[in-house]
This record gives sequence, C-alpha cells and structure tokens, in this order.
Amino acid sequence: MRPRRLAASLGLTLAASLVAVRAIPVSAVHGGDTEVTVGSNDLVFSQNKQNEPAIAIDPSEPSVVVAGANDNLDLEACGAGDPTTCPFTENVGVTGVQFSFDSGDTWVQAAYTGWTARHCLGPDECVPEAGPIGTLPGFFEAGLVSDGDPAMAFGPQPGEDGSFSWDNGSRLYFATLTSRHSAVSVEEPFRGFEAIAVSRLDGEEGGSLTPDIVADQSNWLPPVIASQRQSGTTFADKEQIWVDNAESSPFFGNVYVCFAQFRSAAFAAAPLMVSRSEDGGDTWLQRQVTGAHNVPPTRWGQSGCTIRTDSEGTAYVLFEQFQSPFRFLPPEGTLMMVRSTDGGRSWTRPEPVVDVTDPCFFVDPITFRCVMDGVAGARNDLSAAPSVDIANGAPTGQGATDEIVLTWVDGRDGLNDEHVMFSYSTDGGETWADPVAVESDPGDRGYYSAPAISPDGTDVYLVYNAFLTPFQEDTSQPRLIVGVVLHSDIDAEGAPTGWTELHRGDPGDARGSSQNNLVAGFLGDYVYADATNDVAVAVWNDAREASNCEAIDEWRMTIREDDPSAAPPAVQDECQTTFGNTDIFGWSGADPT
Repeated sequence: MRPRRLAASLGLTLAASLVAVRAIPVSAVHGGDTEVTVGSNDLVFSQNKQNEPAIAIDPSEPSVVVAGANDNLDLEACGAGDPTTCPFTENVGVTGVQFSFDSGDTWVQAAYTGWTARHCLGPDECVPEAGPIGTLPGFFEAGLVSDGDPAMAFGPQPGEDGSFSWDNGSRLYFATLTSRHSAVSVEEPFRGFEAIAVSRLDGEEGGSLTPDIVADQSNWLPPVIASQRQSGTTFADKEQIWVDNAESSPFFGNVYVCFAQFRSAAFAAAPLMVSRSEDGGDTWLQRQVTGAHNVPPTRWGQSGCTIRTDSEGTAYVLFEQFQSPFRFLPPEGTLMMVRSTDGGRSWTRPEPVVDVTDPCFFVDPITFRCVMDGVAGARNDLSAAPSVDIANGAPTGQGATDEIVLTWVDGRDGLNDEHVMFSYSTDGGETWADPVAVESDPGDRGYYSAPAISPDGTDVYLVYNAFLTPFQEDTSQPRLIVGVVLHSDIDAEGAPTGWTELHRGDPGDARGSSQNNLVAGFLGDYVYADATNDVAVAVWNDAREASNCEAIDEWRMTIREDDPSAAPPAVQDECQTTFGNTDIFGWSGADPT
C-alpha cells in the first residue's frame, strides 16, 4: 500500500537529472537474476525506491511475463523545495509495470504519459505536470491515481459473443489501489478514500502481448473500479487478482479480486471482500465473504488475501485472521479459507487452515508497526499471511492434479529463529499436510515467501526474502537481507521430495531502505512467483544497491531515544546518491532435472 499520509523519500544533486530512464532490456543469464525495475533513476531518492513485487506468466505464451511493483520513479526528488522533506507527490501514481518477452530473462519498463513529478529534482518547489511516466497509464485521464499494491493475472479474451477462448488471444488484468486525482475535475469515480481499480491490456488477435502492443498506451482499456460498494469512509487495501484460466472449468474466464475493506477508521471492522467479473472486467459484482468483526485480541482484522481456482472452477481465498500486537507479543493468528463452487456467486463460511505465530516480537515506537530487522526497521505486517498456488492444468486444464501449495513465515520458534513454512493439500483444502520449515540455510530468518506450482503438479518453486542478521537494538550495524529461490519435485502423493536452492541473490543492507518520511526502513509486504510446466519466474525485494546513510541512522535513533521532534537530515547533502535504492530483482529458470 502507498501510505499517502506519509512524506516522501530521497533525492540528490541536479546532476542526477542527466540519468535517463532505461527503456531497454538489461542483459541476464537464464537461471541467474536480473533487475526487473529497470526504469528508475538509481541516483535520486525516492525515485530509486521500489518494493512489493508481483508477477504473472501468460499460460498460453510463457515467453510473455509481466511484473509490477510499488515504484516511486515518477515522484519528485527528496529535497525538491525543502531539503528535509521527501513527500509522496500529490496525485502522482506509484504502480509501476514492467514486461519481459523472453520468460523473465530481460525486462523493459514501458514509457507512457500521465501526471508526473520526475522532473522535480530541486531545489525549486515541485510543480507536477503531464509528462513521461513508467507507471500504469490512463489513471490521470480518468481522474484517478494509481497507489500501488500491484496484482496481475492473464486470462483469455472474450469473443464477440461474450464467450472466452484462448484462441481469441490473451488479456492482462492489472489491479491496483487507487484514489481520486484532486487536480482533475470528473464525476466522482467512487466513494471512500481508497478503492481497487483494474486495468486491462489485450494481446494480438489469437496471441499474446508484443513489444509494439505494450509500447502504445492507447491499447490499455481505461481502469474500472472493482470495489463498487463503498461508503464515504472506506479504505480498500491489499488486493489480489486472479483469472479462472483453465478451459476445463465451467467458469473459465471469470475474474476475481479479493481485498480487505477497512471501514471508518484504521483499526475498525475490516471484512474480506471478493469482487467477480463474468464479462472480461467490464462490470463487477461484490460480495462480503467474512464477518465485519474486529474484537481484540482474538479477532483483530483480516487481510493478506490470496486467491486461486482449480481445474473444475472451485475458487479458493485464503487470508490471515490477526490477533493484536498491542495486547501480547508475538500475536497468534490463524490462516483461514473460504471457497466458492458456483463461480463466486456464493462462498462457504470461513474455516481455519492452520494456526500461525506472527513473527512480531517488537513494535517500533515511532511507526507503531511490527519489525524484524531491528529498531527503526522495515515493517513485517504480512509476513505470516498466506500465499498459495494451485496445479490447475492451465491453460487447458489437462493433467491437473489441483494440488494446493501454501507458504508463510512463522515465528513459533522465537525471535531470530523465524521460518519459511510450507504445507499442501491434495483434496481441495479439506486436509493439509503438517507444516514444515523449508529455508535452505539455518541462518535465514524468513521475511516474506511465495510458492508457484507447475500446472501439471510435478514441480514446486518457492521464493523468499530473509534477513541474515539478528534483530538489532540500534541502527549502528548492517542488517543484511537476501532473496532466495528453492525448488522441489513432487511425488505421486503430492509431497515435496526435497528442497534444492536454485538461486541466492546478493545480500544488501536493509538500513539503506526507507519510508518516504525517512523515520524507518521499508521493504514492502510480499514477494511473488509463477510457473508453467517449462519455466518459473520469481521476484523479490532487493537492497544490494541501496547505500546506508549514517546521518539517517543517527537521526532515526535520536527521534526514538532523545528528541522526537528532531528534524531529519537533508538527504541530498548528507547521504550517498544511492541511499534508498531498493529494487525488484527476479530469477527465471526451470526444473534443474
């Protein structure tokens, strides 16, 4: 989520204006890693800040992959107009989009036009204007702002008669948080503070996306609001989108979006909602699938949803039922599930899947968020939230095992001994295998994780971020974070046969990450993976190119221990140019056997 009420990030010298946005692929090695967020200006904070990646492979054409992230590349530089402020520039979108046409080996960030402040490098006051953007197009024109939390999925295009077929070509659905653009006068697009918007982009007739299609922003259909029923105080958050993409399903082509709907206040009742579209995203119907309860400590909000469908069209939504971190630490939560067998028209009552221990052993006194790396660290609100995938045989449904794989990060063994957990179900979620820890190195403190299972159910991949250093009581020492990709074959009973580390990225210092208001680190809320029978792609938050800033370290401790009102440093004068330069890196490859 983009916290619009917070201030922005870092910037630097005017010389940074000479750094052009990279709109060309960056070389990579299949089986290695490469930067996905290739469009940002690495030498200006917060334009160099990206986090919360998502990814989708076109199951009908696996060479085509799309990624998204919270991407600040169009914001003003930290210090534009005021050397000690780093605001989220009002009305400027932060939902970045990248494309690969070689199964994730290389990436390109399309150059569109919209409302931008990337020209605001200081020291003059920033005046946003229409100009080049690297984020989702069409929002400015619709009186909207793309606010991050990207989610995407491929499905079939509808034909002239409304029926779906992969023979019609592929359609990309891209969901994001959205707010109203205060400088554009249009009819009110939705009620409330924050909504869920879905953009769509069609491939060529009978095929998928091409470089020419994605380069022309007029090919994007205007964003549609999927969270239709909202009050004036609603804040929709943490959405995920999915398309029923197996031809064997009676609901083939249905699109689903799950999200938490916060009502009236930050800690008020937040039921989980699911919107569905049966006409290719033109119109949406919304249902509440959980109670609107929030009764600490046993029930303290529901969020972190993930949604998938099996080869027979059953839709599964998993989410976390939280307990309050302000009552006891670590909080004990429960991963819950609802199912629909009629295309999303009705849903089962929530049922528990597994109890979890949120890896929250410390709530930062300034941000009031759970952190894992240390004081003034990056939040880990959704570390224990579920991430799932299903072997549904897409695109045809043939050969599906419909096995469900599930991962999350758990703190049951205590601080500095957090684990990446894995479980699975081979009977439609009726029963689940006992959870096991799967991190490949005993020194890995799991932070976020995500699985991908091949459509034929023979291979499972898992990506995770992990801290390599213990919880830090101050900001004086490095806090190393790394991205890791694992693989396992799956036996005839659905069990992993043994996990192998396919890739371990270069570690980076999480102190070099930052919220836009500078008071703490920031690495987002999740990682992501996707797989076909022949290829898998994974993305994670990466800090290898983020420079630590001692002035920021010292100030972060000052406002916690001595003077809460102390002014922040002038970042462009006191920090290296690559402070805050967090990226999304990705791995692409296949079953090594």
